[in-house]
Amino acid sequence: MSQVKRIVIAAVCAALCIVLPMAFHSIPNAGATWLPMHIPVMISGLVAGPVAGAVTGLLGPVLSGLLTGMPAAPMLPPMTCELFTYGLVSGLLSRFVRTGSVTRDLYVALIGAMLAGRVVNGVLRALIFSPGAYSLEAWVAASFVTSLVGIVLQLAVVVPIVVSLERAGLVPPRYPEKDA
Repeated sequence: MSQVKRIVIAAVCAALCIVLPMAFHSIPNAGATWLPMHIPVMISGLVAGPVAGAVTGLLGPVLSGLLTGMPAAPMLPPMTCELFTYGLVSGLLSRFVRTGSVTRDLYVALIGAMLAGRVVNGVLRALIFSPGAYSLEAWVAASFVTSLVGIVLQLAVVVPIVVSLERAGLVPPRYPEKDA
């Protein structure tokens, strides 16, 4: 995939990081529940690689915060670190996980990134952003209980979107020799 295409994918996904939360935030607490910003970041990493995913993870929440006020300033640093990790790890795992099945590869990369991002968020909140005020219980509640609907949504839509982009020829196939 060309560098220009990677940049375009990252830019479109960063724009979706602004638009999707606007749609969801009309519902109270929908951002923390549905996690709409996570989806384009992970798609960017899976499709365009770790650098594009990481850049999307940085730009998405920062631009959204500046343009819409979401996420709020206190939430912006930990959320940016979490989304950066999602984009980076999904791209890295997508590059290196090769099971022979596109769907399996993508789910391994997606779930690995979801776990890594949540761990980074929890560690940074506990040690830097909210030292002494952030507990294991608060992390589990925020990262897995409150966001369960968003986790299910990510598992339901991210991989099918990436597979659809491949099938449509919009991104290079993962296993081109099988498509020949």
